Order: sequence, then structure tokens, then C-alpha cells
Amino acid sequence: GAESSNLSNKVTESALIVVDHVLDKGWSEEDIQVRVEKYGFYVRKLAHMTEYCILAITISLPLYVYGLRGFPLLLLAGIICVGFAATDEYHQSMVANRGPSITDVGIDSIGVFCGILFVRIVCWTLLAPARMMERHRIRRERRLERERRIERERQRRIESRSRRKRHGRWEEY
Repeated sequence: GAESSNLSNKVTESALIVVDHVLDKGWSEEDIQVRVEKYGFYVRKLAHMTEYCILAITISLPLYVYGLRGFPLLLLAGIICVGFAATDEYHQSMVANRGPSITDVGIDSIGVFCGILFVRIVCWTLLAPARMMERHRIRRERRLERERRIERERQRRIESRSRRKRHGRWEEY
């Protein structure tokens, strides 16, 4: 409720003061307050998206590491995180001066999707060299095994020919 809005407004005001100093806008205190009123709502919603993005990262990263990839990762991590967002909104319905909002669940879901996508991109990028090295090792092992099999087959043919030649000679009789 009001406490959350006040905190968001303070954060928005601090961010706007930094922007004013960095960009040398020359905003007055009144200009900053007008912008706090204008952007406070967006800062609150961005904070929710960020929270659920972090939640999705902490849920999907271990799932990715343990081998869950692609759509199953998106589905499982998404169900867990969006379910948490929905239960959070349900909880708000029982708190005085608060109410549930489907829109907030939607905004939280965007953060969840961004977090899962972040994990997939970062893990794929960072783990790609390891995957390539593993594929190279497997291909090399297969090639060596194929070469050994060909060599064994060649040796078997040579021995077979040698036995046939010896068997047909007079020295063996």
C-alpha cells in the first residue's frame, strides 16, 4: 500500500536526482516531484519485474545445470514462478488496503520470462565451448574406434590369406 508507494517514490526521486546531476538538467525540486509522480508507477512495476526476473534466474539456473533445457525448462520454471506471483497476489487480497491484480501477475510473468531467457542465453553461450570440446572428444573417440576396427579387420584378412597359402604348400604334407 502506502508504505510501498512511499519507498518507490523515494527510489524514483533518488534516481531522478542522479539523472539531474549526471545529465546536468537543472531540475528544481518541484520538477523532480512532478517527475516522481509521473514515473513512480513505472518504477514500482519495473521493481516487480526485476524481483521476478531474479526469482526465475534462481529457479531456472539449477534446472538448466541439471539438464532441463528448452521448452520443458520454460514450462517448469515458468509454472513455479508465475504460480508464486499468483499466490502473492492472492495473499495481497487478505492484507488491509491491498488488493489482487491480474495485471501485476502479467507484469511479474514478463520478468519471469526475461529471467528464464537470460539463463538460457547465458548458459548456452558460456557452456558452448565445453559442449564443443565434448563433441570433439566423442568424435575423436569414434574415429579412433573406427580406425582400430578397420585395422583389426585388415589383420584378420591378412591372417586368413596367410593360413590359406600355408595350407596349400607341400611343406605342410
